[in-house]
Amino acid sequence: MRSGIASGTRAGLLPALGAVALWGTLAWLGLALAHVPPFLLVGLALLVGATCGVHRLRDWRAPPCVLALGVYGLFGFHFLLFLALRYAPPIEANLVNYLWPLLIVLLAPVMLRGVRLHARQLVAGLAGFAGAAWLILAAAGDAKGGATSYPNATLGYACALGSAFVWATYSLATKRIGHFPTVTVGLFCAVSGVLALACHLLFEPPVAIALRDLPYLLALGLGPMGAAFFLWDAALKAGDPRRIGALAYLTPMLSTLVLAFASGQGLSARALAAMTIIVGAAVLATTGRASD
Repeated sequence: MRSGIASGTRAGLLPALGAVALWGTLAWLGLALAHVPPFLLVGLALLVGATCGVHRLRDWRAPPCVLALGVYGLFGFHFLLFLALRYAPPIEANLVNYLWPLLIVLLAPVMLRGVRLHARQLVAGLAGFAGAAWLILAAAGDAKGGATSYPNATLGYACALGSAFVWATYSLATKRIGHFPTVTVGLFCAVSGVLALACHLLFEPPVAIALRDLPYLLALGLGPMGAAFFLWDAALKAGDPRRIGALAYLTPMLSTLVLAFASGQGLSARALAAMTIIVGAAVLATTGRASD
């Protein structure tokens, strides 16, 4: 395993950057579709995302344990995240959720054979989280407005931490199993999408999707809720999860840049400083010897 990780370290960076770039558009697309109930939005987006693998539909067959892993990752992550955003302050809940890249770095030696945690990866992971935390809080600024009561905030934070743990362990487990084709992610998306739509029917009021929402919905499904998952799976199978985990902290930075560009607003000095830390962490994580 150690030699495999060493030889594949560089190979996994390109698809990882592709996934991160697509996830950088998630907040912007989510804002454009903010009026759509979240479970309905996730369900439809995942079903659209499943079409990214429909060209190899015959390869969607997976053992029950592999399918359970995929549903655990895609559906479990979004289910817990939406509960967290409902019960806890969204900014703080999002910040807790962004522990998942650091958890990938920290849990890699626990879940994968022949993987050790070196100072370089640990420092990069911690620096990435610090930069992401500073960026999220800087971007929030004075947007909180008046005080809002969240009587179930503790439950919300627990769900946010749970969503981070689910995505980190799912990511590492796909690396550990490794024997299913990446196109099987299409099956994960399809089943998870159906479950999300079931949650919509159970917990949310029915809503009609407007024609003007379709381009955004297609972009969301084909990009950050579709192709990104395929790229992420390919990245983790080919590369070093310790480095890819730290690299994932580029996501909130790209998300902030996309939102700033779309809104025509500038970036504060604090946001730029936080981005510098994140980029430094990504460089630290992805440079050095492959055997580190």
